[in-house]
Amino acid sequence: MPSTPPPAGSPAGTDVEPRPESGEITFADADFHALGERLCGDAQYNDARLAARRKLLALGKRLIKRVADAEGPKLEARSSLHNPTAFNGMKVRRLWTYAVRAKAEKNRLKKTLGADLAKDLNAAYKNAYLCLAMEAEALEVSLRIHTDAWYDGQNFLKRLKAEGYEPFLEIANRLDGFVLRLHDWKGEWPLADLGAAGLDEYLKYYEPGEHRMVFERRYPAPASARDAACTPEAAGELLAQAERLVPLYRYVAWSKESDFLFGG
Repeated sequence: MPSTPPPAGSPAGTDVEPRPESGEITFADADFHALGERLCGDAQYNDARLAARRKLLALGKRLIKRVADAEGPKLEARSSLHNPTAFNGMKVRRLWTYAVRAKAEKNRLKKTLGADLAKDLNAAYKNAYLCLAMEAEALEVSLRIHTDAWYDGQNFLKRLKAEGYEPFLEIANRLDGFVLRLHDWKGEWPLADLGAAGLDEYLKYYEPGEHRMVFERRYPAPASARDAACTPEAAGELLAQAERLVPLYRYVAWSKESDFLFGG
């Protein structure tokens, strides 16, 4: 297999992207089991986690193709480390694939920010990104803005200021099943019911560069009730829900069509 760059968010030189799974994607009980607390640090389960990683990466690749076919934003798919390393604290409790702005878009953003502010944009967490993830007892679809992607968070705030809340809320309110979260706080704001008052409350606390912003939908998959998560329909649902987040990504993330970073 030809060498590829390390997955976004991993240390350079520690990993290469695996070959994505082909054909029908179906998660297995073993995929979840290998992420459990008892096994997440056990290298003997690397193969099981690699199998799950390949499935998630396949979904990420399919997502960016669907987005491209719909003339959406240019994205690239990368995946997270499946083996315990110092980088992940010697434990793999979570696996995910990123759909993050493509290289040309990163270069454009770098020119806008300047080299000093735009260091290491290759890392996914330094960009707003769409995410498909699995943990020992859950599947997740999300749009995430890490603290190090402060420019995307700032772009979002500037756009709200320039256009008012209505355009954003029109997109958010169509995302039933998703919630807005702030950093590691316990509270959540359901997007389908989000109004100006709720958004005001959220923005009162959110600070780009200090807090993570997460729009997410989670599907519980406990060991005692995991059958539904281990069907082709479950993987298809993740992909379909990730597609629903694309308009939100286009609104929030800095791009040529959403360029509010230094305005207002």
